[in-house]
Amino acid sequence: RPNQHSIQMNLRNNHGCTHFIIGRDMAGSKSSVTGDDFYGAYEAQDLAKEMSERLGVKTVPSLNLVYSEEAGYVTADEADEKNYTQMKLSGTKFRKMLRGGEDIPEWFAFKSVVKVLRDNQ
Repeated sequence: RPNQHSIQMNLRNNHGCTHFIIGRDMAGSKSSVTGDDFYGAYEAQDLAKEMSERLGVKTVPSLNLVYSEEAGYVTADEADEKNYTQMKLSGTKFRKMLRGGEDIPEWFAFKSVVKVLRDNQ
């Protein structure tokens, strides 16, 4: 079971936070043999919600948003249901492009953010 969220929620509560934004795949770890996820994509969110009252922190689940050519930003579920073309850029590819001075698509990151990241490498 993904437990990282409970440690993070407790830590933030100790520092006065009242809410915790938790991503879709916070506990993302894959098998080195098959490449399959050990945990379900929303398992950490579900467990954090169960524990939120006991830990004294409200959870705010982060939606899994994607960018589609047809409708702009939508949830991944909606894009799948409507068969939209999803634009994807992994964190690894983004960092490589950032370091290499390549253009970063505006659907992925604001130009002002890219500038700050490049200025502070």
